[in-house]
Amino acid sequence: MPQTETPDIEAASRARLRWWTELPLILLVYACYSAGRLLARGDVSSAVDHGLTILRVEKFLHINAEHPLNRLFTREAWLGIPADFWYASLHYLVTPAILIWLFRSRSAHYRAARTWLMTSTFIGLIGFTLLPTCPPRLLSAGHGFVDTMAQYSSYGWWGGEASAPRGMGGMTNQYAAMPSLHVGWALWCGVMLWRHGRTPAAKAAGVIYPLVTTIVVMGTANHYFLDAVAGAAVMGVGFLLAPLVNRAADHAKAAFADRSGSVPSISGVAPVSEVSAVSEASAVSRVSGTSGGSSPSAAPGDARAPIVSGGCQTSTGERIPRQRDARFGSGAEPSASPTDAGDGAPAPAR
Repeated sequence: MPQTETPDIEAASRARLRWWTELPLILLVYACYSAGRLLARGDVSSAVDHGLTILRVEKFLHINAEHPLNRLFTREAWLGIPADFWYASLHYLVTPAILIWLFRSRSAHYRAARTWLMTSTFIGLIGFTLLPTCPPRLLSAGHGFVDTMAQYSSYGWWGGEASAPRGMGGMTNQYAAMPSLHVGWALWCGVMLWRHGRTPAAKAAGVIYPLVTTIVVMGTANHYFLDAVAGAAVMGVGFLLAPLVNRAADHAKAAFADRSGSVPSISGVAPVSEVSAVSEASAVSRVSGTSGGSSPSAAPGDARAPIVSGGCQTSTGERIPRQRDARFGSGAEPSASPTDAGDGAPAPAR
């Protein structure tokens, strides 16, 4: 069954998260991702050797699915062109769209999901640095791959250097193939849609999107099958580490608040002053909200006992049923007026 959040949880999560703090954080992580891809270029010959090693392992295990897919996308333009658009755009559109959707509609789950994505991305950057890998499309023609991005470049904004716009190929690292964060991010999006989507269409998209992305990255010769497997593994490790990262962030916030002399509100727990104010308000409401409409007697010696109807006055001659009358103690309404004997005639003078 789809998971739902109560309004109280949603409101508490929204109170702790603000878009003007989340947006710079996400932009910082993406800048690190882009810079890491550029800095981790590595040696081209080493990258080619790593790519050939992966290809040999796949052939030995008979899992080199990228070969038949690449031949199909090269031969059938009606498949190859949409696949190139898919590869060049959705990676940068769907992921932020899912983040915004979680922030606005599933805020109780947003922080954990965001931390999972960012932790996995940093792990991927480590992989780019330690294992620069030449993608299939950059291997020599004798290995049987065709660069569909270059073949169909006239249909899109990209040139012959990955999915970067024409003239900006130098701003991307073409040897950052292992692991495939295209597949990793798509898997994250699929899990979010499956877990938090409330319609069958959303859950179906959660299954289709990562599967199609995996086929696309292999068919366009941008990744090996093992790159896709590594991308999924990176997301798994990031999922396990995300709770630890969140706890470390909470401890860091608490330590910073202690040094600055303020009382933090962690995990939705209100500060002591707010709890005291709520308790005091509850006590006042219990004193003034007695049953039967009668107010409690003032404590001995207390000249300022709380008055239920303080500030509320009636017009001359107007009486409210069972209203307390100063002339008759705190009992019920008198049965007759002191000037009325019950028959409408004035009472005899005493």
